[in-house]
Amino acid sequence: MLRSVEQRRVAGGREDPRVTELRSAVSRLRRQLAAHPAEFPDRSIAEEELAALDAMALSGTPEIPRLRRSLLLIAGAIGSVSALGGGLRDVRDAVDLFGPSPRN
Repeated sequence: MLRSVEQRRVAGGREDPRVTELRSAVSRLRRQLAAHPAEFPDRSIAEEELAALDAMALSGTPEIPRLRRSLLLIAGAIGSVSALGGGLRDVRDAVDLFGPSPRN
């Protein structure tokens, strides 16, 4: 199967740097979310979507529309929790490495 140049693994079997950044950002936000003491109604949605992002990153070839969908769900679920804002911003920046957000 052919992959685009942007999604090809780097020579020597190393991960695409964008995938590495996405996995790191997702991991940090998952840790922050786990450590956050307050319960909020959509916490489970955020946890599920972070797990989905991690699984997509592990596959090595994440689908950009699915990445963006998960990002929107996570933002909606934890967007009002200011303590998680930095971690959410890092995940958004990592998703943006895969291509610009479509503009209408």
